[in-house]
Amino acid sequence: MNGRVGKERGGDARFDDRLNDRDALHRRNATRLQQNGNFSDEDSQKEPSEFQKFIAENTGKLLPIFGAEFFVNGTATFTPVTNSPVPSDYLLGPGDELMIRGWGTIDIDYRATVDRNGNISIPTIGSVSLAGVKAADAQNVIRAAVGRLYKGVTVNVTFGQLRAMTVYVVGQANRPGTYTVSSLSTLVTALFASGGPNANGSMRHVQVKRGGKVAAELDLYSFIAKGDKSADIKLLDGDTIYIPPAGGFVALTGKVNSPAVYELKNSGETIESLLSFAGGLPVVADPRRVFLERIDPNKSHPRSVEEFALNTEGLRRPLKNGDVLNVTSITPDFSNAVILRGNVDQPVRAPFRQGMRVSDLIPSREYLITRESTERQNNVVATGDSEKDTTEDATKIASHIGKLIDPINWDYAVIERVNRSDLTVKLIPFNLGAVFTNPNGPDNVQLEAGDTVTIFSQEDVAVPVDKRQVFVRVEGEVKVPGVYQMTAGDTLQSLIAKAGGPTGNAYLFGTAFYREEVKKEQEANLQRAADRLETQLRSEQSRQMANLRGLSPTEAAAMTAQFESERRTSEERIARFRKLQPTGRIAFGLDPNDRSFGHLPPVSLQNGDRLVIPSKPAFVHVFGAVNVEASPLWRPNSRVKDYLNMAGTTSDADIDNAFVLRVDGTVVSTDSQGWFFGKVGGIEVMPGDTIVVPEKLDKQTAWTKFTQGAREWTQILANFGLGAAAIKTLKN
Repeated sequence: MNGRVGKERGGDARFDDRLNDRDALHRRNATRLQQNGNFSDEDSQKEPSEFQKFIAENTGKLLPIFGAEFFVNGTATFTPVTNSPVPSDYLLGPGDELMIRGWGTIDIDYRATVDRNGNISIPTIGSVSLAGVKAADAQNVIRAAVGRLYKGVTVNVTFGQLRAMTVYVVGQANRPGTYTVSSLSTLVTALFASGGPNANGSMRHVQVKRGGKVAAELDLYSFIAKGDKSADIKLLDGDTIYIPPAGGFVALTGKVNSPAVYELKNSGETIESLLSFAGGLPVVADPRRVFLERIDPNKSHPRSVEEFALNTEGLRRPLKNGDVLNVTSITPDFSNAVILRGNVDQPVRAPFRQGMRVSDLIPSREYLITRESTERQNNVVATGDSEKDTTEDATKIASHIGKLIDPINWDYAVIERVNRSDLTVKLIPFNLGAVFTNPNGPDNVQLEAGDTVTIFSQEDVAVPVDKRQVFVRVEGEVKVPGVYQMTAGDTLQSLIAKAGGPTGNAYLFGTAFYREEVKKEQEANLQRAADRLETQLRSEQSRQMANLRGLSPTEAAAMTAQFESERRTSEERIARFRKLQPTGRIAFGLDPNDRSFGHLPPVSLQNGDRLVIPSKPAFVHVFGAVNVEASPLWRPNSRVKDYLNMAGTTSDADIDNAFVLRVDGTVVSTDSQGWFFGKVGGIEVMPGDTIVVPEKLDKQTAWTKFTQGAREWTQILANFGLGAAAIKTLKN
């Protein structure tokens, strides 16, 4: 008989019976769990247990319950078993689906479901009993049934949807209730579905009850901490998972690998067994000193504390409900070390040896070359394709001369020594230079364990002037410009003489002298002025807004727009004001007609000073409220009014408040002494001078009030060491 069984659903009634309420519930549960996140928010916001609150009140830390996070993450990622391979020992039962294909003397393509009686019915073949048959044997059983009627038929059997089953989760579960799970589910997978034990539930005694008896008991700690699933069993339809209350809790705090609240499995639970679940102790823990806080409600003072070591005896101590075990950290103190720090190549902690001296810790002077110094030396080496390429800006090379190595304070270094008996500190100063020049001398101090040797630079502790290294730069109209090493007491005249003296083109009145220390002071003054100006601006805004109250809405809106525009303009100028860079120039106030460099003030030189002697400029600069900002040629005996006539002034020029920024860095205004004719126009102009004509300002804002008039501009330029470029920056 050579027939063909089509893709029929033989036994429609039996197939329809499979779509019962329980399967519908299973699909709803599967969908709910696959949506990921329905339970995670709930789990992450669990109310802490009373013991957790108690620990938090006493330690300031809310310790987690060990293992709880496992279920918080698990519920967010739990997916019911649907497409996993069917184990060979899986026992078939009602609701399991099989896909049967056969070819040969008969073609079979049929999808069958095991009915309530454990049978499947294959058209032209008949009923085949599969109840209790293992998955691995199903193909042989069906092949034998087909072979009884047809010869030469090859049969292949695979599995489709497996049956669902109902289990019950009761007791101290996060979400107790009825769960429809896959027939392949185990105790652990069902616990995932229910979110595991709640804050008071036991993780050490999770039970599966079957037929009124305990079929299995699982210690989740063994599974979570050690991966032991030997007690995990496959569930059967109708099983009850019971989570009893926890038998007691203890807290492990301090230096343990997993600080948390742990559940006691029984009254004999030891410190050693719980530490094994906690991952043991980190290397920084001090097992010689632990503290055990214990609660005994039967005593008048319920709480007590004990101290002991985690030796063999200590590890075997049993814990009780409510115990708090605090493991301290080791003291980070070295018993055999000495320390070198400060102005050195690198701070080190070296092993101490008996008879050790400072020279053993610092074998040579090279150990005192700092990494920053070495980096500066390395940065002067060419690193590009061209041999002349360098990592330094060519314009700054001269300013870096003499700064390759941080100057060391050879006269003073110090040893800090701690007296262990009374914990006092003793300072032992010594001459660092003498350690190298006279190793057998008293400055080569014998060290003790725990000593700290500190080396200073000349910047850390300022040395006397005559011991400081002084590198000064001289530029311009001298016969040999360059960077010179000076000594204490050297003056500007000494520097000029060392540079070969001035050339015939040297212009004494334009001599500029710059000092880094002065530059820092000017920068600080500039920022203080900017802060004061911002305060004035806010005060002015508040006053203006207060004056709007009596105006009509239209007038108030117009005035508000005007105030806002003025505010933005003022803030932009203040921002530019903050970005100005003082030069650190010191104005000498020389007589314009003086020609002798011997009349320079006898200023003692400091490291980093810079002297610039220009040639005599050929121009005078005029800008501000003039028709043409220009730089006309300087003419002997010319006056301010002569250059203003050449440039022409605008209608809003404030002639009375015009001023001259001298080439020597000083500022001359109507408030200065020595004006010819009592007017600005009568002052004699020197080569290189800058004439500034401000504008008349009708509107008084916080900014215009600050910068209006020669007096304010004089203060800005003189106090902050600024040049004419600053006026252009602020004006634009």
